[in-house]
Amino acid sequence: MQNLALIALFSPLVSAIVLGAFSFGIKRIFLGYVATLLIAVSAIASLILLIKGVFFDFKLGIWISLIDVNFGFKIDSITLIMMNVVSIVATFVHLYSIFYMKEDKGFNRYFSYLGLFVFSMMFLIMSDNFLGLFIGWEGVGLCSWLLIGFWYHNEKYTFAANEAFIMNRIADLALLLGIFLIYIEFNSLRYDEFFALLYLDYENNKILVLIAILLFIGAMGKSAQFPFHTWLADAMAGPTPVSALIHAATMVTAGVYLIIRIGELYLQVPEVGYIIAFIGTFVAFFAASMAMVAKDLKRIIAYSTLSQLGYMFVAAGLGAYAIALFHLATHAFFKSLLFLGAGNVMHAMNDKLDISKMGGLYKSMKTSAILMLIGSLALSGIYPFAGFFSKDLILGFSFISHHHGIFLILLITAFMTAFYSFRLLMLVFFTPKRHELHPHEASKIALFAMSPLALFAIFMGFFEHDFMEFVSTQLAFINAQTILVMVISSIVAILGVFLAIIAYRKNWFKPSLAKTNLYKLLFNEYYIPKFYHHFLVDKYTLFCDFLRKTDKEVLDTLVNSIAFFLKILARTLSVDKDFSLALRISILAFVCLFLLTLVV
Repeated sequence: MQNLALIALFSPLVSAIVLGAFSFGIKRIFLGYVATLLIAVSAIASLILLIKGVFFDFKLGIWISLIDVNFGFKIDSITLIMMNVVSIVATFVHLYSIFYMKEDKGFNRYFSYLGLFVFSMMFLIMSDNFLGLFIGWEGVGLCSWLLIGFWYHNEKYTFAANEAFIMNRIADLALLLGIFLIYIEFNSLRYDEFFALLYLDYENNKILVLIAILLFIGAMGKSAQFPFHTWLADAMAGPTPVSALIHAATMVTAGVYLIIRIGELYLQVPEVGYIIAFIGTFVAFFAASMAMVAKDLKRIIAYSTLSQLGYMFVAAGLGAYAIALFHLATHAFFKSLLFLGAGNVMHAMNDKLDISKMGGLYKSMKTSAILMLIGSLALSGIYPFAGFFSKDLILGFSFISHHHGIFLILLITAFMTAFYSFRLLMLVFFTPKRHELHPHEASKIALFAMSPLALFAIFMGFFEHDFMEFVSTQLAFINAQTILVMVISSIVAILGVFLAIIAYRKNWFKPSLAKTNLYKLLFNEYYIPKFYHHFLVDKYTLFCDFLRKTDKEVLDTLVNSIAFFLKILARTLSVDKDFSLALRISILAFVCLFLLTLVV
């Protein structure tokens, strides 16, 4: 079993190293298949471990003996679910990437980064301690920077990569402080030892609250929760398969995983859990509202990720960790399916993203349209697709736990989700043609890579009971199904779907709508990015410019003046032949020390 775990962990690293050796060589398509095969090996090993259902811990050796941290790994139900989600989605994203990146000169380098991305995420979820989690955490942050800014010659793309990197560094500082505080208070960084001490004799509630808040801030950055949310939509600058991987299986899911993994901490401080739930509720609605009017194909899907992450945080914040994990798993498959479908559309439309300038693509892209329809039905929560089961559980739990305000906002968000999902489909595939291009269907490789994801999006929900039983060894089993909530949520989702279909078939929304204040507010993302740029980025740029000028005009001038003065003084002293050498040296040393003291 340990060997299987090691294969699952290190196969992506082998892929990164092998492809890295060819990074700057001639593009070779077969290397893409080698990378895909290695990731598939990781997926198979993870699946075997899941089927065996054997839980165990193991270590590879001592890491930092001073603080008693080993290269230790923990294989339990949470880990196995995450390992399978990450590796399965990554396998099909790799396969799809062969089609998507085949004309790119950086083909080899791209697959090297992708392998390192998957390895970092696997290391994060398999580690049995907070320090190992943090290493994987920073690894996925680095890889997201490399992949979002993959086409680094484009300044807009490099800015998006830097934005994601810096936003996450800010939040990661809080995570690191939380880890330091855990070690100071509990003298251990291993999960099991931390939880054991937490239950046995720890009574300092204020410290626990502080630790819980710091760790949640770290999760907020990685999962792009408000106010760290702006980087997620801008991260669409990278290749579309990267977007699928970031949004479905790596990076943004790491924040939710962290909250689920340390759920026992939040059970001790439920007040922090409520904060998490309230923020998740706000973000779910907030992101859905922006998706209602957005025109950029990938940004709409990105906003939907942000909204669904809000649902997951609601479940986790209220203590329903098994439900949060189930929605994470189902979401991974239909969200990756939607992003890869968006890649097909971009490929057919010469990388154009404005859905208001598309239309009529169903005739030439029927298979892609059907696959994206499956993903949209799952996202909308329509029975019997996977999203129906997992989203319904979150709605049901918020209802039966008497958080009716949260339930109502999430229900409204469910309606909005169904509406904007089918708004996208209608404008891209089923409304009259609004372009002069001649689109074509994606290659068979791309469609083949998407097909298993479509099957998961259809059938994953039916494994709800088995899923809950499997994770019940670690997470409390909660039966949140209620007939009333199921009926209400289904009616709301169906209304959203039919309203979008009718509205865009009959062209209800006229251009004059774009002139309204509400539309402008939503389209400009509540002006938050502009606020950040004007009051933070621009002011920081001015401050940096001030420091640069100070360094050049003041410090450089002062240092040059000292050198000039010493040179003149040395010449003056050297003219007088009778001046004793010792006195000259003494004067020079005194002057140098005095000037040095002034500078310091």
